[in-house]
Amino acid sequence: MITRRWVRASACGLFVTLAAGLFPAGAAAGEPVAKEAPKVELVLDVSGSMRAQDIDGQTRMSAAKQAFNEVLDAVPAEVQLGIRTLGANYPGPDRNLGCKDTKQLYPVGPLDRTEAKTAVATLAPTGWTPIGPALLGAAEDLKGGDATRRIVLITDGEDTCAPLDPCEVARDIAAQGIHLVIDTLGLVPDTKTRDQLICIAEATGGTYTSVQHTAELSGRVKQLVGRAATPVVNPVATEGAQQCGGAPELKPGLYSDRESFGQHRWYRVSVAPGKELRASVSIGADRAVNNDYGVLLRATTPSGREIVRGQEAGDGRTDLISTGLRYPKAGDPDDEEPAETVCLQVSNSFSAPAAVKTTPGMPVELTIDVVDGPDGASDVASFGLGRGWWLLGALALTGLLAGLVWGWVSRWRITVWRTN
Repeated sequence: MITRRWVRASACGLFVTLAAGLFPAGAAAGEPVAKEAPKVELVLDVSGSMRAQDIDGQTRMSAAKQAFNEVLDAVPAEVQLGIRTLGANYPGPDRNLGCKDTKQLYPVGPLDRTEAKTAVATLAPTGWTPIGPALLGAAEDLKGGDATRRIVLITDGEDTCAPLDPCEVARDIAAQGIHLVIDTLGLVPDTKTRDQLICIAEATGGTYTSVQHTAELSGRVKQLVGRAATPVVNPVATEGAQQCGGAPELKPGLYSDRESFGQHRWYRVSVAPGKELRASVSIGADRAVNNDYGVLLRATTPSGREIVRGQEAGDGRTDLISTGLRYPKAGDPDDEEPAETVCLQVSNSFSAPAAVKTTPGMPVELTIDVVDGPDGASDVASFGLGRGWWLLGALALTGLLAGLVWGWVSRWRITVWRTN
């Protein structure tokens, strides 16, 4: 599972890096956010199961405290950090009370390391495991402003307060479009705990890590807190239309949307003569889906004539599926010819078992860029490679000529053989 998460994290990191390079400061959308200090809240499970003594010869609670002390020493100065607990105060059997047992131990803000360590030192394994309510509380703690926000959930067991499903809570948080990422760490997790924590992380674009040792816990949390301090590209929330006529017009940038199973979304982009449109789309499968699915990105004229398309299909469980396209607009950029309106259609062929909720829709990220068009024939785009027809004609002509030459050579060899 860790390997799969690292592959996914690497792909997302590459995507963000490319987007940051394409859209520097001052871009219309998706510019790096550095206006406010990033906010991180560590959510720690202090339920009774944390008494188990199976991490490096000490209890899970002791290992967590040791790791927290190391993390607090390493928090970057620019990060506003808070700590929230779950299951730390109510030891009784009353489920209603136990499932409300979540409290902010240290407020999100500039870090006083001594004060934060003192607060953590007082914790003792106590009660229930209300992960859903704790995530809702943490989201409220991080509310407001446009800073990057991250929740790091550390637990050794699955939620004990259903029907408030923590996975559904995470999806609801993601649907709010506040770009809050939840990373999860499982302490010596069983299968049910691992599956639940993976679902929570995937719903918000976060990562899941299984932890067996204290050093792994402190190292991973340090890494996640440090990642929050790095400016990232935040997508701009938009909402595609059911047809091109009423679609939003997008400038170069990074955008986010939601798309239900089998839905079509339309957007518009203006492309001036001598420019080239480069667009890509990624759809995240943040819940269980059926095998055989695909994503389609089409560029068309307002009248519906297809210009170029990009598509990708898959079979089996995946986290992300992406495709893209390029469209060079012929013409001289110095001329006063008006820009062409290009309609972009994003479609998917995902389906899901009957028990899986279809709302909110799956997360969509759309990247738009308009660059200078190709200058010469050395660029394959100048041949209309993206349109397909030029390439198809060239391949057909090449095949015909090759067939004629091969046929003539074969006939000549047979004639020579008969003569001799």
